[in-house]
This record gives sequence, structure tokens and C-alpha cells, in this order.
Amino acid sequence: MSTPNALGRLSLNQMTTKQWNVREAIEGCARAGIPAIGLWREKIAEIGVTQSARLVRDAGIAVSSLCRGGWFPAASAVERRARLEENFRAVEEAAELGADVLVLVCGPAPDRDIAAARAMVREALERLLPFAEQHRIKLGIEPLHPMFAADRSVIVTLGEALHLLRGCASPYLGVVIDVYHVWWDPAVYEHIEAARGSIFGFHVNDWLVPTPHMLNGRGMMGDGVIELRRLRQAVDGAGYRGPIEVEIFNEALWSLPGEQLLKLMCERFLRCV
Repeated sequence: MSTPNALGRLSLNQMTTKQWNVREAIEGCARAGIPAIGLWREKIAEIGVTQSARLVRDAGIAVSSLCRGGWFPAASAVERRARLEENFRAVEEAAELGADVLVLVCGPAPDRDIAAARAMVREALERLLPFAEQHRIKLGIEPLHPMFAADRSVIVTLGEALHLLRGCASPYLGVVIDVYHVWWDPAVYEHIEAARGSIFGFHVNDWLVPTPHMLNGRGMMGDGVIELRRLRQAVDGAGYRGPIEVEIFNEALWSLPGEQLLKLMCERFLRCV
């Protein structure tokens, strides 16, 4: 295991160790010298926000992000309002946890009208931003790989996310760049530079060949084809100095003992990122 200083920018996204609950993940980070954690609302719900906030505070661990908000488009105005109110609650949770960023997965089109769904995303952001600003919580749009356009997000490129930023023009709205979702884009380095000052998070993992599962088939860093260090250097070159979250959805890795998985993650972070 490396020293805390060497792992100074590393953050454990909680879903990488899905087999652990909030307490186990926080304690695992403390033992490994990992200074930050990205928490998930579904995990927090098991013990409550107040208890989760106490655990991270007592462990001296920073909360690099809270996942997730978003999922804005819906077929009816009533449902869109309900989803917006759920995002208000997510902002309040992020504030109580001391999180830097609420990660937004924007959601799919409810009725095959992808243009209308994208308009719904922008309208929801415009309504959510004043509330986020009031609570001093940054909103980070995470563009997803195009294979998720039908069921997870109509925002599928970094360029598209930047277009939303320009339309809303708030210092509290930025992007979260996950290599799994953007590595393939011929314009990715151009878009990273264009995101200067608006990069709120950076997530690493790898793209396995063949990909074993569309959602739960991400690889450990170094096991796939992504130019991880080049992407990290580009993000650094665009001014980002924040935590680097390892976010891996992988059934085989989840079957490992948590401590073994965490040790491997730290080793690969130092070697590949």
C-alpha cells in the first residue's frame, strides 16, 4: 500500500466497492490512506444522511461528490415537478454531507422525442440552479456514453454538456468527466480544454475488450484500452486540481473482498493514472 501523500487526489467512488455499506467504505478509505469518497444516495438511505455525515466527519474523510441527481425528463408536468423536487432534496443532502458536487445523470427521453427531452433537461437546470447556489452546491453534468442515450441520459457528449453550461451561465454548473463515457470522442481533448474552469469532477476506470456488460462491465485501470494518463494530463492542463474518483461497475470485482479490491485500486491508480 502506498502512502497517503501519494494517494492525495484519490477518491473512492462508493460503487467501486458496492459490497460495502457506507460505514465499511469510509473505514476502508481511512485504513488505506484514501482522503476522499464519492457517496451514493441509495447507500446513504440505508442509514440516513445525518449518520452518514457524522461518519465521514469523524473519519476525517472528504466527500468529493454525491451521486446522483438529474433524471429530469418525464412525460407529464406533474412528474417533471416531482423529479425536480427530488433534486432539491439531493442538493440538501449534498450540503449536509459537505459534498463538493452533486453529480447529474440527466435522464432519458420518455417518449422517443430526444430533442424535447434535452429541452426538459435545460429547463430543469435553470430551475434547480438558484437552489443549488443558495446551498453552495455545485451541479456537475456527467455526459454518458451514447449507448446509454435510450435508458440513462440524453446528454451523451462533453460538447453537448458544455452547450448546456453556456446556456445557463452559472459558476455553480459544470461537468464531471468520466473516461468511460468520453474516451472514444475524437473531439474529447478539444472539449476538455473548452471546459477550463468548469470541470467539477474526474472519474477513472477502463474500457474492457470485449466489454462484458454494458452497465456493469467497466474495468480496473490498466486492464483496458483507455489512454488514462493522457486524459488525466489533459484535465490537469485545463486547470482541474480536484479529486480523481475511481468509479467501477463490475460484477467480478464486486465479488472480491473489499480490502483486496481497495488495495488493487490504489496500486492501479498510482501505476496508470
